[in-house]
Amino acid sequence: MLLPVDSTEKLSFNRCIMDGDLVIVYERHDVMKPINVSEKGVLQNRFGVFKHSDWIGKPFGSKAFSSKGGFVYLLAPTPELWTLVLSHRTQILYIADISFVIMYLEIVPGCVVLESGTGSGSLTTSLARAVAPNGHVYTFDFHEQRAVSAREDFERTGLSSLVTVGVRDIQGEGFPDEFIGRADSVFLDLPQPWLAIPSAAKMLQQDGVLCSFSPCIEQVQRSCETLKSSFTDIRTFEILLHTYEVREGNLASLQDSDGVLASLKSSKKRPRSTNGQEDSRPQSVMARRIGEVRGHTGYLTFARLSCIG
Repeated sequence: MLLPVDSTEKLSFNRCIMDGDLVIVYERHDVMKPINVSEKGVLQNRFGVFKHSDWIGKPFGSKAFSSKGGFVYLLAPTPELWTLVLSHRTQILYIADISFVIMYLEIVPGCVVLESGTGSGSLTTSLARAVAPNGHVYTFDFHEQRAVSAREDFERTGLSSLVTVGVRDIQGEGFPDEFIGRADSVFLDLPQPWLAIPSAAKMLQQDGVLCSFSPCIEQVQRSCETLKSSFTDIRTFEILLHTYEVREGNLASLQDSDGVLASLKSSKKRPRSTNGQEDSRPQSVMARRIGEVRGHTGYLTFARLSCIG
């Protein structure tokens, strides 16, 4: 499972892998896969053949070797790793957005959170960890098959006691009346979120917080107009994630394909060459942007239920 849900257990994976456990098999930083361990199971990849029976009894984080001498790492299935390996039924939120959402929604253990729509369940998984062990996430999707697939994922990851999946058109019907005044937080990921905002306002407890995720600024503008009737402290953010490589080198070697270079001038020196003579090229500790920049995925709008009236 992704995390212990027994209130007597600490959120820790300091235990050994058992038959039936979900394990994230790490081949390299961009190649990972979720595997349910079984006594007779076998994993075959470019590193060789791995018997699941050899994994049982090893601590999470162990290096497992194949018959050919190749190896993989057996990682505990945290929500962060699950986000990277889950099946994409829809566009998902990634770690930068998810962490921002959980903090600004002020989600803590014991909270009741309403979500629409469920999609691939990336955010839902992290919400479940945030409310554990005594809170609950009620998530809704209008698409029945997506809801069924999400429910199966939560059962597989051991989160069923923390997450309830419903099939409902929240834009057209609103949230069920049974949640009126019960929710600490509401998250909306809908094409027309402004249609669900009046219902969300009824669900929230006094001073509760709503977040709406939208890919287009026009959706944000319309949502903000609707929010003004019942909410205050309305704010919209765009999260951009840049990855940098920091290492020692000279200017020429550290320029990227566009000639763009960012410098962190922490030190400069002339390193010695292999023959003991100083290299004439000055060296600096430099930083350059690498990989694909995670650019715009959408806008996050937060608002707090007004206490007036």
